[in-house]
Amino acid sequence: MKIRLYLAPIQGITDAVYRNTFTKYFDGFDVAVTPFISTTPQIKRIKQSHLKDVLPENNINMPIIPQVMSNSPNDFILLANRLFDLGYKDINWNLGCPYPIVAKKKRGSGLLPYPDLIESFLEKTVPVIPNRLSIKTRLGRSGVGEILRLIPIFNQYPLSEIIIHPRTGKQMYEGETNLDAFRDCLLLSDHPLVYNGDINDIDTFRDLSLRFKEVNRWMIGRGTLVNPFLPAMIKIGKDIFPEKIKKIKIFHDDLFNQYQRETKSSSRLVERMKGFWYYFSRSFQDGHQILKKIHGTEKIEHYRELVDQYFTTEIKWVA
Repeated sequence: MKIRLYLAPIQGITDAVYRNTFTKYFDGFDVAVTPFISTTPQIKRIKQSHLKDVLPENNINMPIIPQVMSNSPNDFILLANRLFDLGYKDINWNLGCPYPIVAKKKRGSGLLPYPDLIESFLEKTVPVIPNRLSIKTRLGRSGVGEILRLIPIFNQYPLSEIIIHPRTGKQMYEGETNLDAFRDCLLLSDHPLVYNGDINDIDTFRDLSLRFKEVNRWMIGRGTLVNPFLPAMIKIGKDIFPEKIKKIKIFHDDLFNQYQRETKSSSRLVERMKGFWYYFSRSFQDGHQILKKIHGTEKIEHYRELVDQYFTTEIKWVA
């Protein structure tokens, strides 16, 4: 069975610059779900700047599915139509974001305890939007019973697929994934499911694919940020990639240069790169040492000096 790999949406990380740069050096993904675009209440026209990350001219290398964060059917319908006009026949509704600042507004995973609101949202939006709709979700905000109540509701609508991260929102990204609960969802759902969560190496993927033989759609996020070779390794079935550190250095420099061109604030640029190094560093033996040094700098010149020095020393790839 041919597998389909999705790049996960990670806010502030997997934007258009990252996606386009990734495809210059690495392979394996079939499509990316974008970091979410929030709907804006009480507007009649959506500004072009609000859609910058999903504009077709900014996404020339990797097919994307725009993701929308919303709890307002009317605002969602407006944005869905605008995305359709841009050429996006598929969009995704975010029902999984775990962060409290989002959840407390009954958005993302904060909407999961309210099946009536979700059903009402789908009832009002699905019949009128021109796009195919998928949903990215979790097992619940607090417990797995929430997704089990929602699957029968999802079954009533012609969704293209459901992406499930088998943790609760309150777990964030900590603790074990609940694979038994994901199996329960598979048994209940009339829609194709995409598995998302902790695919950090090829052995884990093999174990999951053996456990869920009926699944051929897989989403990878943090595992790719640590090891960008991982999607291609999964597609090929083995690691055949030499000179990883050299390629990572070229990828990093290209990414840095592109962000530098579009970021006016040097401190903001360094902060953005610190976010990437939180993941990059895990690829290397003693990577915590460079991460600590990078987190202690605020100037571009010092940052570049640290990184260049690190890549020219004896470092070992461990991802």
